[in-house]
Amino acid sequence: MIEQLRSLTLEQKIGQLFFIGIGGPEFDSATEQLLKELSPGGVCLFARNIREARQTRDLLDAIREKSATLPFLSIDQEGGLVDRLRRVLTPMPAANKITNTQEATELGSIVADALRILGFNMDFAPVVDVINDERAGQKNGLLSREFGRSSEDVVALAGAFLDSLQTGGIVGCVKHFPGLGASQVDSHEELPQVLIGEGEFTNVDLIPYRELLKTGEISVVMAAHAAFPGHSLQETDENGKLLPSSLSKNFITTLLRGRLGFDGVVITDDLEMGAIVRNYGIGDACKLAVNAGVDILAICADERRIREGYNAILDAVRGGEITETRLDESLVRIATVRSKLSEPSEFDQNKLSLLSKRIAALNENLSKS
Repeated sequence: MIEQLRSLTLEQKIGQLFFIGIGGPEFDSATEQLLKELSPGGVCLFARNIREARQTRDLLDAIREKSATLPFLSIDQEGGLVDRLRRVLTPMPAANKITNTQEATELGSIVADALRILGFNMDFAPVVDVINDERAGQKNGLLSREFGRSSEDVVALAGAFLDSLQTGGIVGCVKHFPGLGASQVDSHEELPQVLIGEGEFTNVDLIPYRELLKTGEISVVMAAHAAFPGHSLQETDENGKLLPSSLSKNFITTLLRGRLGFDGVVITDDLEMGAIVRNYGIGDACKLAVNAGVDILAICADERRIREGYNAILDAVRGGEITETRLDESLVRIATVRSKLSEPSEFDQNKLSLLSKRIAALNENLSKS
């Protein structure tokens, strides 16, 4: 897999650093052209891309067939409010409804089985942000997406979900590093300033990463767009503004890779979120992220912004602003995780119907808890 990446052209290598979204539910000429131009490392589907099961599988099969390398094919399938498959399957329960590891294991198994039948090989889940009783009620976009009410709950429940998901052949992605649980605004709208001290940060928000990394289960981490003004690692940009953690070498390289010892793939949260586009151009954000130690850049909707980000990184590598050594570091990490991807299961509508019944049974059990 690593040798295959080394055989790619520079332009194709740059494309491997991008996780993109596409416009609609069909594999149209615009999508084919985008894949041909960029050779993106991954494609994420959203509700706009998913109408029914067979259509979704056909779309993913076409993306796989037309990609220069085996692509990461992902989705945000958490359950509850973030349930992209509700047109295909019985709606899945939210993470905050899960009360024990058996339930978390069952949810992870259902998600894995469904995603492989539909043609996915990755899931942007689980959320490991810690929302305890003191933090509950904040309007930060995390409502019902959290596992439990403590760091220990998150480690046990999200860990069980992740283990089951990956045992089922779907690579998981823990998010949102280094922790959005104490944020008071939604990063989709603006840059959150997480106003906690280093003690709380270390003893609450970092615990899920520290403990789950010990298991060797984590292959991919998603970096949050957030600032932590009370932390000594917080950086400012050249204009004196607080630098988001997703673009910060201190948080990505010094903390996640150095102190926590993570050597897997780091992907940004969507760079089209308000936290980024209201403060940076897409091109500048992409360059900052790569130089911070990020491996994959997520741009999930606008083709113009996808191309802008791609061209910015291509120009930066050609001009020496980003070294080819730095590029190769990410390509090796990407190839290592890609080697863990499973083939899709045979498409089977009857099995999907059985999965809907399992979801209904889980929902009923949770309603009795």
